[in-house]
This record gives sequence, C-alpha cells and structure tokens, in this order.
Amino acid sequence: QVQLVESGGGLVQAGGSLRLSCAASGSIFRLNDMAWFRQAPGKQREFAAAINRNGGTTSYADSVKGRFTVSRDNAKNTMYLQMSSLKPEDTSVYYCAAARSGRYPTPARSPLGYDYWGQGTQVTVSS
Repeated sequence: QVQLVESGGGLVQAGGSLRLSCAASGSIFRLNDMAWFRQAPGKQREFAAAINRNGGTTSYADSVKGRFTVSRDNAKNTMYLQMSSLKPEDTSVYYCAAARSGRYPTPARSPLGYDYWGQGTQVTVSS
C-alpha cells in the first residue's frame, strides 16, 4: 500500500506563489510516475502536471505551462509543485497521484492512469 499526503495549500493573492508537497509512504518502491491534478467546485478533476520516476520527463497542462514546475526528490519520497503567477482560476483542491507503472514516453494525463491518491490540499487565489 502507498499513502500520499499533500501539504502547502492555502490562500494567496493573484500573482503570488505557493509550493505544494506530496509526501509518500508505505510501499514506495511501487511508485513510478507521479502527477498533480486539480478540481474546482462544479468541475471535473483535471490534469495539471506530471513527472516520471527519475524526474527527467515532465508534462504540463497548457493552462499551467510556464507558471508551474513539478519536481521530485526520491531520497525524501516527496513530489513538489511550485506554482507562480497564480490566477484566481487556479483555485482548486490539488491532488497528488502516483502510478505503479511508468508510461512511455510521458506520464498519463488521465486520472485513470494513477493508482494512489492523496486527500487533496486547498489552494485559493484571491483577485
């Protein structure tokens, strides 16, 4: 079993920055691709960013490209999402996800591609 716990969410003004963390525990040897998804009220969960096991491949939704950076530190069993130039439309619950497999050439952009999920952390961006 794998447990994922997000942290770092909060309130921030538009244009500000925030860094989210996702700490993994349990059978972490099972982890390969990891990703961040977000879900705003009344909307479907959407892909934000993903990273492969060694961190060499990342992918981003067009809506966050150039503003968000995903990274991971496997020695700390932690994935990060550095968010900059935040906009009110970034307001969402942000979820950490992990897959048992590594997809080639890039991690999955669908939530169906992930096996483990965190509880989410709220990010609110005020205008």
